Amino acid sequence: MEQLVTTLVSTVEMVDHANGLRGLVGEVSSWLIRPAAEVDRALQGKVRDQMVSAVCALNERSLAGDAEAFYCQQLLLSRVYALNLSIPDSPTAEGSVVIHEMTRLLEDATIVAENRWIEPGQLDEAPADPTAYLSWLKAIARGHRVFKHPYYVEFIRHRATDADLRDYVIQESVVDGRFDDLLAMMQVGTSGGAKMEVASNFWDEMGNGNPDEVHTYLFNKIFEVFDIAQDDLEKALTANALLSGNLAVLVSRYRHLYPEAVGLLGMTEWLAPHRFVQVVNAWERLKLPDVGIVYHRLHVTVDSQHAAGWFHNVVIPAASSEFMRRGIARGTLWRLNSSARYLDERLLAVSAR
Repeated sequence: MEQLVTTLVSTVEMVDHANGLRGLVGEVSSWLIRPAAEVDRALQGKVRDQMVSAVCALNERSLAGDAEAFYCQQLLLSRVYALNLSIPDSPTAEGSVVIHEMTRLLEDATIVAENRWIEPGQLDEAPADPTAYLSWLKAIARGHRVFKHPYYVEFIRHRATDADLRDYVIQESVVDGRFDDLLAMMQVGTSGGAKMEVASNFWDEMGNGNPDEVHTYLFNKIFEVFDIAQDDLEKALTANALLSGNLAVLVSRYRHLYPEAVGLLGMTEWLAPHRFVQVVNAWERLKLPDVGIVYHRLHVTVDSQHAAGWFHNVVIPAASSEFMRRGIARGTLWRLNSSARYLDERLLAVSAR
């Protein structure tokens, strides 16, 4: 234990050096597989202060546009979130006060950065009438550059290779591969029509009770087609892909961010059908095994239905509250803006070949 503390201290002191960021992520990650009480006993006083300062420095560098810092920030946050999204077979640091403090620093910095992408005054333009508000949200989405993005309508549909689809599936796994868990988390505390809508959506994700039709099970069939192992996932994810997954978890796990979850997850479902049509076309063009495209074919239909139900049973009833309207719009814009940057990145990567 003493050696681990010494290693952590030396690592955080190097955070301003070239290898310091990756070292920080590695050292803090090593604490995540230790019991929470043990972590809190060890990380006290100067050691705790140094770790907090290192995480703050990481956040500052990311906010200033340092690409490596942004990647390390989102990688570390994704590893912390993994504690909340899987059942462990040994003790973990889930519940650690120190790890929670570090997590909140990462989350707050992520929110600050995402809010900077929202145009000044845009949230203040939201109509107070719920029906007009919904139309306003949809108009923002339709007018956004991410709507029918060329990565899907041009590249995926017409030019993507088997390898391109493999990489695409890996990047998308951070949201599509756990959408059921996101719904389960975000519905806590809801009631009435909103709870029923989320429950209906969740039950569809559960294959309506048929284990062979559970959507995450169907999504994992794509991994089998491309021989993607769990070890392949994290190292292949880009910073923007990690951010997409982290934002979805962030808004789903906190009750005060419930409005943002309504906006972010609702917009995710509304955009999915048109995007997945392009994937289906690419899959059929490449004559890949049919078992791997069941998930996308299914969601072309069900996500259209769920988006309509989500808008009318969750968004419109909530939109009578100014707090809800502002949060839903913010979550919607977080999804639109982050998705646009992610798809721009994907398109640039394939265009540079």
